[in-house]
Amino acid sequence: MAVDMLKEMAIFAQVVDSGGFSAAARHLDITTSAVSRHVARLEAHLGGRLLLRTTRALSLTELGQQVHAACARMLSTAREVHAMAGSYSARPNGVIRVSAPIVFGQNWLAPRLPGFIDLYPEVDVRLTLIDRTVDLAEDGVDLAIRIARELAPGLAARPLCAMRYVLVASPAYIRQHGEPAAPGDLPAHRCCYLGYGRFGPDWTLRRGQECAAVTVASRLTINNSAAIVALAESGGAIGLVPDFAAAAALAAGRLQQVLPDWEFDEPYTGSVHAVYTPGRHVALKVRALIDYLLTAAPDTYR
Repeated sequence: MAVDMLKEMAIFAQVVDSGGFSAAARHLDITTSAVSRHVARLEAHLGGRLLLRTTRALSLTELGQQVHAACARMLSTAREVHAMAGSYSARPNGVIRVSAPIVFGQNWLAPRLPGFIDLYPEVDVRLTLIDRTVDLAEDGVDLAIRIARELAPGLAARPLCAMRYVLVASPAYIRQHGEPAAPGDLPAHRCCYLGYGRFGPDWTLRRGQECAAVTVASRLTINNSAAIVALAESGGAIGLVPDFAAAAALAAGRLQQVLPDWEFDEPYTGSVHAVYTPGRHVALKVRALIDYLLTAAPDTYR
């Protein structure tokens, strides 16, 4: 296969991943017309249209979908080859692309990254915060942070720390409405939780050998933990949030934990994992970031 065709495949993949020719050109630091010429040459080599272009949108043909998937695999292999060299480098270097859930990234991960780049001045971090499961190969991600009890097969993972959901309320709410003494008191209170997918009103809590199942139907649910924390701080409700989302407000006294002796069962539980593509040669920059986060991560957020 000609070297030029490999370049054309890489540029075509960047066009798709960037959502357009101009965005790909900016990413690659070449002109938009050069990007268009490379894609046109690839289409000529393959004998078919890859992209359907209008003034407003860009979409893949059936052939384009197949070719993009193959290009993504090619680029993943290229990154692995590049990682082989990086894994033997004396010091971590290069760009590491990291993905994390939004609130976890804001509250826990982002504040720790300055220390990492100070320790490794030859590494640049590109952090993307997004609440969906990214495809490491197709999205060009070196390391993804995922919160789950179980992870999908085919990936390597290192557990960073435990995570649990906690009930929190402001001192003003407790003064006005009283503090629940047991899980059975919760349905009588105004509570707020995520409310999407499996994060519903049916809660199971445990304390030692005790188990309590309650249904807490709320008139207000919010699909963002930071917003639930803000609501709880305002005195509007008892919030059910991940411990990392409420940590700062708890430490500052703006919130206090409700029923602190009780633990939530699935789905309101999980662990934080650093996930990466498996291989014999893991880039030194990836290993270094994972090791750094492990030293920065306590066993629990309590």
